[in-house]
Amino acid sequence: MAPLATGIAAWGLMTGVAMVKSGMSVVEALAMTFLVYAGSSQLAAIPLIMAAAPAWVVLVTGFCVNLRFVVFSLHLRPYLMHLPRWRRLVNGYLTADLSYALFTRRFARPGATPGEHAEQEAYLAGNYFVTWCSWMGPSVAGIALANLIPSAWGLGFAGVLCLVGVLCSLANTRLRQLSAVLAGAAAVAAYALPFKLNIVVAVAFAVLASFWLDRLLPRAWRQPS
Repeated sequence: MAPLATGIAAWGLMTGVAMVKSGMSVVEALAMTFLVYAGSSQLAAIPLIMAAAPAWVVLVTGFCVNLRFVVFSLHLRPYLMHLPRWRRLVNGYLTADLSYALFTRRFARPGATPGEHAEQEAYLAGNYFVTWCSWMGPSVAGIALANLIPSAWGLGFAGVLCLVGVLCSLANTRLRQLSAVLAGAAAVAAYALPFKLNIVVAVAFAVLASFWLDRLLPRAWRQPS
Protein backbone atom coordinates (compact mmCIF):
# COMPACT_ATOMS: atom_id res chain seq x y z
CA MET A 1 0.00 0.00 0.00
CA ALA A 2 2.92 2.35 0.68
CA PRO A 3 3.59 3.19 -3.02
CA LEU A 4 -0.04 4.30 -3.38
CA ALA A 5 -0.09 6.37 -0.19
CA THR A 6 1.20 9.53 -1.89
CA GLY A 7 -1.71 9.60 -4.33
CA ILE A 8 -4.20 8.92 -1.54
CA ALA A 9 -2.68 11.73 0.53
CA ALA A 10 -2.88 14.23 -2.34
CA TRP A 11 -6.48 13.31 -2.97
CA GLY A 12 -7.34 13.60 0.73
CA LEU A 13 -5.65 17.00 0.96
CA MET A 14 -7.68 18.43 -1.90
CA THR A 15 -10.89 16.89 -0.56
CA GLY A 16 -10.29 18.66 2.75
CA VAL A 17 -9.71 21.94 0.91
CA ALA A 18 -12.81 21.43 -1.24
CA MET A 19 -15.07 20.80 1.76
CA VAL A 20 -14.12 24.06 3.45
CA LYS A 21 -14.21 26.10 0.24
CA SER A 22 -17.68 24.74 -0.49
CA GLY A 23 -18.95 26.60 2.56
CA MET A 24 -18.84 23.84 5.17
CA SER A 25 -17.64 24.78 8.63
CA VAL A 26 -14.50 23.21 10.06
CA VAL A 27 -16.60 21.07 12.40
CA GLU A 28 -18.82 19.87 9.53
CA ALA A 29 -15.81 19.11 7.33
CA LEU A 30 -14.09 17.15 10.10
CA ALA A 31 -17.29 15.23 10.85
CA MET A 32 -17.69 14.33 7.17
CA THR A 33 -14.05 13.24 6.96
CA PHE A 34 -14.16 10.89 9.96
CA LEU A 35 -17.74 9.59 9.64
CA VAL A 36 -18.12 9.18 5.88
CA TYR A 37 -14.53 8.16 5.05
CA ALA A 38 -15.30 7.65 1.37
CA GLY A 39 -13.49 10.00 -0.95
CA SER A 40 -15.60 9.52 -4.07
CA SER A 41 -18.81 9.89 -2.07
CA GLN A 42 -17.53 13.04 -0.36
CA LEU A 43 -16.45 14.58 -3.65
CA ALA A 44 -19.80 13.72 -5.23
CA ALA A 45 -21.70 15.28 -2.32
CA ILE A 46 -19.71 18.53 -2.11
CA PRO A 47 -21.01 20.15 -5.35
CA LEU A 48 -24.55 19.06 -4.46
CA ILE A 49 -24.24 20.73 -1.07
CA MET A 50 -22.86 23.87 -2.74
CA ALA A 51 -25.81 23.89 -5.15
CA ALA A 52 -28.27 23.54 -2.23
CA ALA A 53 -29.57 20.28 -3.68
CA PRO A 54 -32.32 18.50 -1.72
CA ALA A 55 -31.02 16.22 1.03
CA TRP A 56 -32.45 13.14 -0.67
CA VAL A 57 -30.43 13.88 -3.82
CA VAL A 58 -27.21 14.10 -1.77
CA LEU A 59 -28.01 10.87 0.08
CA VAL A 60 -29.03 8.93 -3.03
CA THR A 61 -25.91 10.09 -4.87
CA GLY A 62 -23.66 9.00 -2.00
CA PHE A 63 -25.50 5.69 -1.79
CA CYS A 64 -25.13 4.96 -5.50
CA VAL A 65 -21.49 6.02 -5.65
CA ASN A 66 -20.74 3.65 -2.75
CA LEU A 67 -22.69 0.69 -4.12
CA ARG A 68 -19.39 -0.92 -5.04
CA PHE A 69 -18.81 -1.55 -1.33
CA VAL A 70 -21.75 -3.94 -1.34
CA VAL A 71 -19.81 -6.02 -3.86
CA PHE A 72 -16.62 -5.65 -1.83
CA SER A 73 -18.33 -6.80 1.37
CA LEU A 74 -19.97 -9.78 -0.32
CA HIS A 75 -16.58 -10.84 -1.64
CA LEU A 76 -14.85 -10.34 1.72
CA ARG A 77 -17.59 -12.07 3.73
CA PRO A 78 -16.09 -15.60 3.54
CA TYR A 79 -12.71 -14.19 4.63
CA LEU A 80 -14.10 -12.48 7.74
CA MET A 81 -17.09 -14.53 8.92
CA HIS A 82 -15.00 -16.20 11.63
CA LEU A 83 -14.59 -12.82 13.35
CA PRO A 84 -16.99 -11.37 15.96
CA ARG A 85 -19.61 -8.97 14.58
CA TRP A 86 -17.95 -5.83 15.98
CA ARG A 87 -14.68 -6.69 14.26
CA ARG A 88 -16.50 -7.32 10.98
CA LEU A 89 -18.12 -3.89 11.34
CA VAL A 90 -14.72 -2.28 11.92
CA ASN A 91 -13.41 -4.01 8.80
CA GLY A 92 -16.42 -2.73 6.89
CA TYR A 93 -15.76 0.85 7.96
CA LEU A 94 -12.05 0.67 7.11
CA THR A 95 -12.40 -1.10 3.74
CA ALA A 96 -11.30 1.11 0.85
CA ASP A 97 -10.96 0.53 -2.88
CA LEU A 98 -7.20 0.09 -2.89
CA SER A 99 -6.97 -2.05 0.25
CA TYR A 100 -9.67 -4.34 -1.16
CA ALA A 101 -7.97 -4.54 -4.55
CA LEU A 102 -4.55 -5.42 -3.13
CA PHE A 103 -6.02 -7.93 -0.69
CA THR A 104 -7.97 -9.85 -3.33
CA ARG A 105 -4.94 -9.93 -5.61
CA ARG A 106 -2.81 -11.48 -2.85
CA PHE A 107 -5.37 -13.94 -1.43
CA ALA A 108 -7.41 -15.76 -4.04
CA ARG A 109 -9.46 -17.72 -1.49
CA PRO A 110 -10.36 -17.53 2.22
CA GLY A 111 -8.03 -19.07 4.76
CA ALA A 112 -8.75 -22.61 5.94
CA THR A 113 -6.75 -22.60 9.18
CA PRO A 114 -6.41 -20.19 12.12
CA GLY A 115 -2.91 -19.33 10.92
CA GLU A 116 -4.15 -18.41 7.44
CA HIS A 117 -7.00 -16.38 8.95
CA ALA A 118 -4.50 -14.46 11.08
CA GLU A 119 -2.23 -13.84 8.08
CA GLN A 120 -5.08 -12.47 5.98
CA GLU A 121 -6.44 -10.27 8.75
CA ALA A 122 -2.94 -8.94 9.47
CA TYR A 123 -2.48 -8.05 5.80
CA LEU A 124 -5.85 -6.28 5.75
CA ALA A 125 -5.09 -4.42 8.98
CA GLY A 126 -1.75 -3.20 7.65
CA ASN A 127 -3.34 -1.91 4.45
CA TYR A 128 -6.17 -0.31 6.42
CA PHE A 129 -3.70 1.49 8.68
CA VAL A 130 -1.71 2.97 5.79
CA THR A 131 -4.84 3.94 3.85
CA TRP A 132 -6.62 5.50 6.84
CA CYS A 133 -3.57 7.53 7.91
CA SER A 134 -2.82 8.58 4.32
CA TRP A 135 -6.38 9.87 3.94
CA MET A 136 -7.21 11.31 7.35
CA GLY A 137 -3.96 13.19 8.02
CA PRO A 138 -3.91 15.13 4.73
CA SER A 139 -7.69 15.66 4.85
CA VAL A 140 -7.40 17.31 8.25
CA ALA A 141 -4.44 19.33 6.98
CA GLY A 142 -6.48 20.42 3.96
CA ILE A 143 -9.33 21.52 6.23
CA ALA A 144 -6.92 23.48 8.44
CA LEU A 145 -5.02 25.05 5.53
CA ALA A 146 -7.91 25.43 3.08
CA ASN A 147 -7.38 29.15 2.56
CA LEU A 148 -3.64 28.72 1.96
CA ILE A 149 -3.70 25.85 -0.57
CA PRO A 150 -4.78 26.95 -4.08
CA SER A 151 -7.18 24.66 -5.89
CA ALA A 152 -5.14 25.25 -9.05
CA TRP A 153 -2.53 22.82 -7.74
CA GLY A 154 -4.81 20.01 -8.87
CA LEU A 155 -3.38 17.56 -6.35
CA GLY A 156 -6.61 15.57 -6.40
CA PHE A 157 -5.63 14.33 -9.84
CA ALA A 158 -2.90 12.22 -8.22
CA GLY A 159 -5.58 10.24 -6.38
CA VAL A 160 -7.47 9.74 -9.62
CA LEU A 161 -4.32 8.39 -11.25
CA CYS A 162 -3.95 5.88 -8.39
CA LEU A 163 -7.46 4.61 -8.95
CA VAL A 164 -6.98 4.44 -12.71
CA GLY A 165 -3.86 2.35 -12.20
CA VAL A 166 -5.68 -0.09 -9.92
CA LEU A 167 -8.66 -0.17 -12.29
CA CYS A 168 -6.42 -1.14 -15.19
CA SER A 169 -4.83 -3.93 -13.16
CA LEU A 170 -8.24 -5.30 -12.12
CA ALA A 171 -9.82 -5.10 -15.58
CA ASN A 172 -8.38 -8.49 -16.45
CA THR A 173 -11.44 -10.03 -18.12
CA ARG A 174 -13.29 -8.94 -21.21
CA LEU A 175 -16.50 -8.52 -19.21
CA ARG A 176 -14.80 -6.20 -16.70
CA GLN A 177 -13.27 -4.19 -19.52
CA LEU A 178 -16.66 -3.92 -21.21
CA SER A 179 -18.32 -2.78 -17.96
CA ALA A 180 -15.70 -0.04 -17.55
CA VAL A 181 -16.36 1.17 -21.10
CA LEU A 182 -20.13 1.13 -20.50
CA ALA A 183 -19.77 3.12 -17.27
CA GLY A 184 -17.58 5.72 -18.95
CA ALA A 185 -19.90 6.04 -21.93
CA ALA A 186 -22.96 6.42 -19.69
CA ALA A 187 -21.22 9.09 -17.58
CA VAL A 188 -20.36 11.10 -20.70
CA ALA A 189 -23.81 10.63 -22.28
CA ALA A 190 -25.56 11.83 -19.11
CA TYR A 191 -23.07 14.64 -18.38
CA ALA A 192 -25.75 17.34 -18.81
CA LEU A 193 -27.76 16.10 -15.83
CA PRO A 194 -27.75 18.44 -12.82
CA PHE A 195 -26.14 17.73 -9.45
CA LYS A 196 -23.56 15.34 -10.97
CA LEU A 197 -26.31 12.75 -11.41
CA ASN A 198 -24.44 11.41 -14.43
CA ILE A 199 -22.28 9.51 -11.90
CA VAL A 200 -25.37 7.82 -10.48
CA VAL A 201 -26.61 6.96 -13.96
CA ALA A 202 -23.21 5.52 -14.93
CA VAL A 203 -23.00 3.33 -11.84
CA ALA A 204 -26.57 2.04 -12.17
CA PHE A 205 -26.26 1.41 -15.91
CA ALA A 206 -22.93 -0.42 -15.64
CA VAL A 207 -24.10 -2.64 -12.77
CA LEU A 208 -27.38 -3.61 -14.47
CA ALA A 209 -25.70 -4.16 -17.83
CA SER A 210 -22.99 -6.32 -16.25
CA PHE A 211 -25.53 -8.53 -14.47
CA TRP A 212 -27.41 -8.99 -17.74
CA LEU A 213 -24.29 -9.63 -19.83
CA ASP A 214 -22.92 -12.06 -17.25
CA ARG A 215 -25.78 -14.41 -18.12
CA LEU A 216 -25.62 -13.93 -21.87
CA LEU A 217 -21.94 -13.90 -22.70
CA PRO A 218 -19.88 -17.11 -22.86
CA ARG A 219 -17.73 -18.17 -19.92
CA ALA A 220 -14.57 -17.09 -21.75
CA TRP A 221 -15.58 -13.44 -21.23
CA ARG A 222 -15.31 -13.96 -17.45
CA GLN A 223 -11.92 -15.65 -17.52
CA PRO A 224 -8.78 -13.59 -16.79
CA SER A 225 -6.91 -12.73 -19.97
